[in-house]
Amino acid sequence: MKLCDLHLRDPYILPFDGKYYLLFSPGKFAWEGCEAFYVTISEDLEEWSEPIKCFDPPEGFWANNNFWAPEMHYYKGSFYIFASFGAKVGHKRVSQILKADRPEGPFEVWSCPITPSNMSCIDGTLYVEDGVPYMVYSHEVIDIPDNDGEMWCVRLSDDLKEPVGQPWVLFKGSEPSWTEYKFSLKEQPRCVAEGAFFHRTKDGKLLMIWSSHYGPGCYIEAVSYSSNGSIKGEWIHCKDLLLDNNAGHGMLFNTFDGDLKFTFHYPNTPFGEERAQVYSVEETTEEPFLKIVK
Repeated sequence: MKLCDLHLRDPYILPFDGKYYLLFSPGKFAWEGCEAFYVTISEDLEEWSEPIKCFDPPEGFWANNNFWAPEMHYYKGSFYIFASFGAKVGHKRVSQILKADRPEGPFEVWSCPITPSNMSCIDGTLYVEDGVPYMVYSHEVIDIPDNDGEMWCVRLSDDLKEPVGQPWVLFKGSEPSWTEYKFSLKEQPRCVAEGAFFHRTKDGKLLMIWSSHYGPGCYIEAVSYSSNGSIKGEWIHCKDLLLDNNAGHGMLFNTFDGDLKFTFHYPNTPFGEERAQVYSVEETTEEPFLKIVK
């Protein structure tokens, strides 16, 4: 099948052992209910297998709503899914980690909820620096009084089972200069900061691509970079956007031929139109340091 045949959101592609594994949130269940997580497999990024259910929640699993933004990471010989989970009542959304021996699963619940129980948090991603694992995640605007979303980070235990120490804020959604001309807080008082993904450039620069929006139907993909190449550096926000056409929640991966690719869902609507896109990308020496070349 082709990617245009799949209604999905938040695509994530892991190249492994000669195959590409695309993990995704089923589009029809994105806003209400849960239908587990699925993976589809390709050898050429053109033809894809029928979706395989790679995580089916076990009996008694606390989450029953908003299974969002799964990411598959290969770490220390195993496969881990970082994903968002919610409950219809009694529990804020959290990021939690699953584990499997194979990229097609079956995945099992591995960690406790990593994000604080008193915060609504989504879109956890794995970042490893000098052998130390971290999770970066979004603190949602829905429980922030000034509707200014935040990007947070927490260190993880080496086995990815639990957080270590206190989390800290990397930046707020309103900080980039493009918010001044893309929207005003009076017009669109929801500065979303979500969908983080990290990329180390060939010259050593640490980039974070992340999603926001500046009004209905205006989802975007932004780029920020660390002042010192570390997760603990100051985060500087590129003035120009990577994508500005109601598309986003993307990630980067390298093909087996060494080409850099960018996948994301488009358009960002809840009406069954969302599909995965895969574009070619080049690194540049000027902001935003990435250029989509299709």
